[in-house]
Amino acid sequence: MTNPYEPGRVGLLLIDTMNDVFSEDGKAYPTFKDEFERIGTLKNLKRLLAGARERGFPVYFAPMSYTEGDYTSWKHVSGVHHEMFDNRLFEAGSWGAEFHPDLSPREGEIVITPHKNIDVLANTDLDVQMRQHNTEYIAIAGMVGTMCVESTARSCMEAGFHVTTFTDATAAVGGRPAYDAMVLRYPLISHATLTVDEFLAAAPPPVA
Repeated sequence: MTNPYEPGRVGLLLIDTMNDVFSEDGKAYPTFKDEFERIGTLKNLKRLLAGARERGFPVYFAPMSYTEGDYTSWKHVSGVHHEMFDNRLFEAGSWGAEFHPDLSPREGEIVITPHKNIDVLANTDLDVQMRQHNTEYIAIAGMVGTMCVESTARSCMEAGFHVTTFTDATAAVGGRPAYDAMVLRYPLISHATLTVDEFLAAAPPPVA
């Protein structure tokens, strides 16, 4: 039986691994601090990224950023955008909109154009990049699990990609109750919902 996670068709998408979310001085970090510690989110993301690199998977980094014009000129501002705009989250050119040092792209890894809404596939060059790099099976991790990760997973599934979501490489807005509801939804919009350990075990590194 063919392993679906064979190199050559698998990629890893990391969403919003930015200082504003993952660094202790980040503007959004206090919102997620308790859940990050409970789940082990940062530690698990680091292991997932290292494992993907070891296996030769293409890694796609999807940042979010907003300009002064975005903050001040949008006609229709949704609830999530009010949260970000009011707090100047992911301000273009700022430290907060830079990648966390432990979750940053290396030379040759793919940085997607910054997304302005919560669906990365619908609002960036992600689809083109995945097809150009032969990615048919996409593993999606990062933040926020109930927003950008979930929306992007749904769109990738609808577009015909094989989607893997994670229970321990993300976190939810709303704490443990929201997290529990999220991990119940993930199997409905994914082809696999795994822990980082399960994913890495299913995709063994190449034999030297």
